[in-house]
Amino acid sequence: FKDREKLALLRRLAKERGLLILTDSDAAGFKIRGHIKGAIKEGKVYHAYIPQILGKESRKKQPSKEGTLGVEGMERSVLEEALRKSGILFADGPKKDPVTRMDFYEAGLSGGENSAEKRQALLKTLELPSYLSSSALLEAVNALMSREEFLETVARKL
Repeated sequence: FKDREKLALLRRLAKERGLLILTDSDAAGFKIRGHIKGAIKEGKVYHAYIPQILGKESRKKQPSKEGTLGVEGMERSVLEEALRKSGILFADGPKKDPVTRMDFYEAGLSGGENSAEKRQALLKTLELPSYLSSSALLEAVNALMSREEFLETVARKL
C-alpha cells in the first residue's frame, strides 16, 4: 500500500494495457482490490471475482483464516469463468512472440558482465521500479511492449 513505484507501475499498466484484479474472495482480497480501485483513476481496470468456496488448499497445512479457498485453490474452469465475466477478451490471447530469457541474455541483461547495471538502465528507461528482479522485469516487459519494441529499445538505450 505504501510502495509508490509499484502503484505507478499499476497505473501505467491500466492506461496502456488494462489491469486485471484477481484476488482471493476474503477480507484481505477485497481490501487489496478496493485500494487499487481507489488509486487508479485512469485506464481500464477489470475485476475478476472467484466464488467463496469453503476448503483448504492442498499446499497449506491449515485452512485460511476465513476457511475459504484462494485463487490458487480454484479449478481452472472456475478461474476461466471468472475471467470471462470480468470482460477480458480471450480472443486477444498472449502475444505470439514474447520476450524470453534468451532475449535478455542476448541483450546483456542477464548472465553477463554488467548485466545488473544494464537491467537498471532498462528499468529507468521504462520508468519501472528499480528493485524489480530480472524475472519481474521480464514479466513487465511482456506486459508493456511487443518483442520488436523491446529489441528496438535495448538497441537504442543499452
